[in-house]
Order: sequence, then C-alpha cells, then structure tokens
Amino acid sequence: MTINSVVDGLRARKSVRKYKPDPVPDQTLETILRAGQQAPFASQLYSVLRYKRKRAPFGAPVWLAVCADCHKLELFMKERGWEVRTNDLSLLLFAVQDASYAAQNIVTAAESLGLGSCFLGAVSMEPGRIRAVARDFKLPPRVLPVVELVLGYPDEDRPPRPRYPLDFAYFEGTYPELGPDRVRAAMRVMDEGYLAQDYYARMKAKLPLEDGRPETFTYKDYSWTEHISRKWGQWAPDPSGMLEALAERGFHLGPGRDGPEPPTA
Repeated sequence: MTINSVVDGLRARKSVRKYKPDPVPDQTLETILRAGQQAPFASQLYSVLRYKRKRAPFGAPVWLAVCADCHKLELFMKERGWEVRTNDLSLLLFAVQDASYAAQNIVTAAESLGLGSCFLGAVSMEPGRIRAVARDFKLPPRVLPVVELVLGYPDEDRPPRPRYPLDFAYFEGTYPELGPDRVRAAMRVMDEGYLAQDYYARMKAKLPLEDGRPETFTYKDYSWTEHISRKWGQWAPDPSGMLEALAERGFHLGPGRDGPEPPTA
C-alpha cells in the first residue's frame, strides 16, 4: 500500500470527545477555514458559522456549523438580473454536497495541524435543532445547517473506529449480490472491532428498544450493527416534521417552479 503523511492522517482519523482547554489561535483557524474553501464545489453553496457565546460539546474550544447556503447565490444572481429556476430538491442536494466537502476539508486540515475533531450530524435531521441554529444565528431564508463539528487539541488518544472490509464497500463493474455469508462477515468485522474497544460500554450508549421487543443484549455483546439497526429501525419514520422545518428555511421539496403540478382528484 502506498503511504504518505496525508494517507497516514486519513487512516488514523477518529472522533475526539475530550479536549484540552487550550484555545485555537485565530491564524490557525483561518488557515483551516481557507483549506475548507478549496474543496471541490458545485457552486460554493455553503457557509460556515462559529458559535461564540455557547459552551461547545466535549469542552472543545471551537464549535462550527456548516450550512447549505443558497441565499448568497440568489443575491448575486439578482445582481445579474437572474432568478433561481432550479427546483429546490436539486439545489438543496448540490448545496448539501458543497457543505459536506467543505466540512471534510476543514476536518482534514485541522487534524494535519495537530487538532482533533468530532462531527455532530444530528443538526440536519432534527427539526428543533434546525430551528435553534436558525434562531441563534438569525439565518436568512435558504440557509440550512447541514452538520456541526467541534475542533480543538485532543485530551485523549483512542484508536480509529473500525470500518467495513474494503471488499464490502468497493465494487468494480457491477454491484454484487451480497449474500448472507458476506454480510455476516462484514458485520463480524464491525462488531468485534467495536467490542474490542469497549466503545458502547465506555459511553453507556445502548439505545433503548421502543417496539416492545425484549432486551437481550448486554454491553458484552451490544455492538455496532445492533446499535445502527436500532437507530434506523426506530427513528423518525414520519418525514413531515423535517419537511416542515425545511420549508421554514425556504426549501420546498415538492412540485414547484417549473416542476410538474400535483395530480388532481
């Protein structure tokens, strides 16, 4: 395998949940943010916000929210005598990509400079959190928080989290039929890796069962595939709250503009 400092850093990357109180110098943060600006973009449909008056999670000195931002696009298009005609779904998907690319560049740059990081991904999936960020930052319409992250100097040194075997994530030519043996082999890699790190036991992070199923797991066997199954098997089955929050932010994910009209009864 070809190795260099960039590859080493990416392969060693892990979420940090305990930070030293040392501040991040302004010049260092500017360097990190400028690296974020050099991500590949569709149309630079993003903005980065920094919390200044709230204590960051895990005691980190820097707390950022990276947003999908179509507001600035509309402002300069207006200067050119144009209006956005693209449907909101397409525009939002591109904006989410732009925000994600910027966030990843920010994290990679920060870690190359000796900082740690942790993504906080719930902001874009919880209507209440979307509204709170919009209120805190007085966001204009068409700006949607996509992901939050914290940065700082690590006060812990834990191993990287396990990942799927490469042959379960990378396919050539066609997507293969993933039979039970292959699926179980990948599950075993993930579960054994997390159990070896006492990951969920250390954080007391077992998700409760909500559908009347009897609890059969202890922290001796509760691991990644059960945790993820509980998360996506029980959370947010009805998207109406999310759609309402997105509409409040100015993104209407249905027929509109020049899209097809809804069918009549």
